[in-house]
Amino acid sequence: MAAVSTSLDERARSIFDDIGYTVSRTEDGLRAAHKWREVGVTVLEDDISFPETGEMHCFVTSAAEAPDVGDRLSRMDVTYDWAVIGVRDDGGYDVVRA
Repeated sequence: MAAVSTSLDERARSIFDDIGYTVSRTEDGLRAAHKWREVGVTVLEDDISFPETGEMHCFVTSAAEAPDVGDRLSRMDVTYDWAVIGVRDDGGYDVVRA
């Protein structure tokens, strides 16, 4: 039986939904909101581009790519708080933070 793959976009929505955020689509990606906190969510598949501004941002990528994305963000010295979610093949995920 072939494995069913879930897109990173769907996984990002599911992860934030599971932890109590309301997720909506914007022209720049996804926006996850919970109480006073609003987080921009960017799914990184082929094109890796980082926003220049914002307050809180989360990047969702494969688990294999997550450490490299975190390293790039650290070197860029961005002005916003960020995290990277690395989605594993087993359906789980790991979080890399600034």
